[in-house]
Amino acid sequence: MTTLTAVRTPAEFRAAFPSFRSVVHLASCSIGARSTALDTALGRMLDAMSAGPAAWSEFEHQAQGARQRFAALIGAHPDQVAIVPNASVGAYQIASTLMLGCRDRVITTTEEFPSIAQVWLAQRPRGVQVVFADAGADPVDAGHYGAAVDAHTALVSVPLVTYGHGRLLPVAEVAALAHARGARVFVDAYQAVGVLPVNVDELGCDYLVAGTCKYLLGLPGVAFLYVRDGVAGGLDPALTGWFGRVDPFAFNPRRLDFPSTARRFETGIPAVPALYAANAGLDLIADLDLHEVRRHVTGLIELAAQQLTAQGERVPEASAAAAHGAHVGLADTDPAALAARLAKHGIAVSPRGSVIRLSFHYYNDAHDVELLSAALRQCRRLSRPLSQRAENRDR
Repeated sequence: MTTLTAVRTPAEFRAAFPSFRSVVHLASCSIGARSTALDTALGRMLDAMSAGPAAWSEFEHQAQGARQRFAALIGAHPDQVAIVPNASVGAYQIASTLMLGCRDRVITTTEEFPSIAQVWLAQRPRGVQVVFADAGADPVDAGHYGAAVDAHTALVSVPLVTYGHGRLLPVAEVAALAHARGARVFVDAYQAVGVLPVNVDELGCDYLVAGTCKYLLGLPGVAFLYVRDGVAGGLDPALTGWFGRVDPFAFNPRRLDFPSTARRFETGIPAVPALYAANAGLDLIADLDLHEVRRHVTGLIELAAQQLTAQGERVPEASAAAAHGAHVGLADTDPAALAARLAKHGIAVSPRGSVIRLSFHYYNDAHDVELLSAALRQCRRLSRPLSQRAENRDR
């Protein structure tokens, strides 16, 4: 396991994100805050482009650097990591390689990010049976998965942190029971990597996908697919391209070969700006002790839950902050409208479904929680009918 050395305090880390001068960023579960490192990286990309076609060697260097940095972050080898455009493509690459036969079931959960679950559903014409372990009745746990996984299960899909309420799921426990029954395990770690310690050996997963635009502080357009031992068996990927060849620069249209590493899951050229941003963000994260980041974020979740509950807000399931990733949900009848009102107060949040997601990173602090609480009080006061506002003033 890679040991990360803390070289920055939360205040020092925050200083690398000048947007906090005007906005309280509580939306890292949607997109990370803009950093000076990202701006500098994109400037380097523009400088490289002035060299014309010679820029391609620098772009290739960025791709390899991102692969290496992400592998180090999750305790993997670079040969076990493929660069893909997004998590959905990563999931599809695995789905397309499943050899079904008598194992024709994929187990997932209603708490899965829809884009991942929809990839599994799209395999039904191939004969795949998609089973939702929790059936939407309760928050999913290892027991739900244990009851669903059987000898016909090919793949078990479990998010490390759920995208809605930020629940931390028992991935290692689910992986152990899945492997005991001969099934492989796919983990969506998009809402975890960069703000929680993540090690693929400790999780015991066969596949893991995560992208760069949230807690990894990059841009949309790049994600990473971890595959244990490079290739975890099965068919060749159905989606491919020249980057998925043994020698991409052979330029042989008559030859379809696949390397023995995770690069076999790659397709074409990654989004170059997102590669530069990915390296900038991964370097920022590499400066942190993620166990300390986890403690910092858990403390902010506890503080937010206490303050918001005390002023009458509903923060479901936030009583046990340690059972969460880096965000919680604030319930509201119209989350999108409330998010828009908070934005006018300089508070950036992320509405999803019936909640506003409040997410925290190492750059957030207790003052951000105070400003959020004050802005919510103001929003609630202004949303009351005029007669009620007048009555309150008369008291």
